[in-house]
Amino acid sequence: MSTPAPLNIQTPRGPAGHFLLGILPETRRDVLGFLLRTFHEYGDVARYRLGTFTSHLISHPDGVRRVLQENVKNYTKHHFSYGMMRRVVGNGLLTSEGSLWLRQRRLAQPAFHKQRIAAMGRLMVEATRKMLEHWEAHAPSGQPLLIGEEMMRLTLRIVGDALFGTNVDPHVSSEVAQAFNVLNEQVVTRFRTFRLLPPVLPTRYDREFRQAISTLDSIVQTLITERRRRGEDTGDLLSMFILARDDETGEQMDDKQLRDEVLTMLLAGHETTATALSWAWALLEQNPQEEARLHAELDEVLGGRLPTVEDIPRLAFTRQVVEETLRLYPSAYIISRKVEEDDVIGGYRIPGGTLVDVSPYVTHRHPEFWDEPEAFRPERFSPEQTARRPRFAYFPFLGGPRQCIGNAFALMEAQLILATVAQRFRPRSAPGYQLVPEPLITLRPRGGLPMLLERREVSAPSEVRSA
Repeated sequence: MSTPAPLNIQTPRGPAGHFLLGILPETRRDVLGFLLRTFHEYGDVARYRLGTFTSHLISHPDGVRRVLQENVKNYTKHHFSYGMMRRVVGNGLLTSEGSLWLRQRRLAQPAFHKQRIAAMGRLMVEATRKMLEHWEAHAPSGQPLLIGEEMMRLTLRIVGDALFGTNVDPHVSSEVAQAFNVLNEQVVTRFRTFRLLPPVLPTRYDREFRQAISTLDSIVQTLITERRRRGEDTGDLLSMFILARDDETGEQMDDKQLRDEVLTMLLAGHETTATALSWAWALLEQNPQEEARLHAELDEVLGGRLPTVEDIPRLAFTRQVVEETLRLYPSAYIISRKVEEDDVIGGYRIPGGTLVDVSPYVTHRHPEFWDEPEAFRPERFSPEQTARRPRFAYFPFLGGPRQCIGNAFALMEAQLILATVAQRFRPRSAPGYQLVPEPLITLRPRGGLPMLLERREVSAPSEVRSA
């Protein structure tokens, strides 16, 4: 017989939704608006139905900490959204749990050592420089570029070089990008329409899904086979994954696990940074004072030369721009978990067998912790202001034991790309374009973000100081 709950434990309220589908119709139309309206109307813990499933939106940093850190084992990835992701990336670090996840994390961790990540900085800047050569040739045309797609190509090239080395055929990167675009759209559409069955039907839609997976599998397996044949550490992440041994068991990754980890790194390693950079260009255009401050810092620190990893500590405002962009438009805008056993969050009962959602998009706008939450103010991330906020008021890379293993890689990459590009160009939205979020697996600007390329001249350091 269960022990009665204390009398002060409440049952959370929330929107009723459709009598059969719950809140699914509303989230199909506007998932971000639904999340914010639910938070503002029902508070830090809200309850709603996803079809036959009951879920809870947890928005206060203390509640987020409970889910992601304090009681993390009670909030598992036994959630249908992760079932769909496993069809794409298998059981990699993004989707695995328990002992398998812990083993893979131990094997992958050395690849993300601070010194090894720093060594990739030159690779990031060189890839950006090559992109800018293409931009220089394109700029006189006066035609807009799809900046979202440009950022995707750039970050995919960088993570591909980091994983496989710099000798991979550019055609391979193009095939990978096309396959991921198909899977990105389909995973979200299948989730929002509750098409939970595997894509095995002889329809065009299911065939496109299977073909995209087949393309990725073929490319990755070819690279794994070649690297195993060479049997040496060539300095890239794939070599490290192949050669890594678990300190406790001596085990190495087999080809299936290698495939899953490589696809996880490809997806997570390019989507998140690319979407953040896309939003950064749009936000800087909308906020000319902040853009001018960024340019002043770049001119003062770099004076027109390419940035290096050693410059990063002096590019403090550049990092704040990245962090504020990730606050307003976190790439992972919602994270879902299954509740294994009854819990209490913020004085509300969270029954076992139900689901929870935590949304960086919502918590990053919590008015208790963010003044004028919709405003773009990078100075929020000064050391003094950051120290005054709870840890989980800001969590674009999650937190606790499941914090993104590549967060340092992503932040360094975003800073170096932003610093390299912003010295030479001011991207400006194409006439008539309306900036609207598109919540797919990540939170992209809809329509690829068409922008015109406006060149800028670098001010000499003495001019910056006297301005």
